[in-house]
Amino acid sequence: MPPIRVYADTSVYGGAFDVEFEKFSRPFFEQVRAGRFRLVIGPPVRAEVQSAPPSVRALYSEVSLHAEFVDITADALDLRDAYLAADVVGAGSAVDALHVALATVSACTVIVSWNFKHIVHRDKAPRYNAVNALRGLSSIGIYSPAEIVDYGEAV
Repeated sequence: MPPIRVYADTSVYGGAFDVEFEKFSRPFFEQVRAGRFRLVIGPPVRAEVQSAPPSVRALYSEVSLHAEFVDITADALDLRDAYLAADVVGAGSAVDALHVALATVSACTVIVSWNFKHIVHRDKAPRYNAVNALRGLSSIGIYSPAEIVDYGEAV
């Protein structure tokens, strides 16, 4: 079975060094290394990581060896603008909308984030996907790392 294509926003990298989020961010990146997930990285993550603490930059450098890099395309910018026009998020959250747009146009199955206000929110996910549907695009799963890591439990 091919790995699941996952776009992780910057909060997931920082989460690996946060007491509240490390127990899920670290296994997520372990599963990236193991090939369960195909990590997709966009320019906003690359830019945001540059100002992160050294530990976050080191993690990013290491896991980026297992990643696919995507560029900001006209399609991604157009989709970001559609999210903003539909008021999924406000203009101040344009980078968050760009993360979701990049994940969508890059054919990711899932985007993971610890941003519960603008990305992983019960009201936001359906609205992002409604815009996608209106544009003939696939829906995308929007989850926290806790919701997608494999816990290795027998069913």
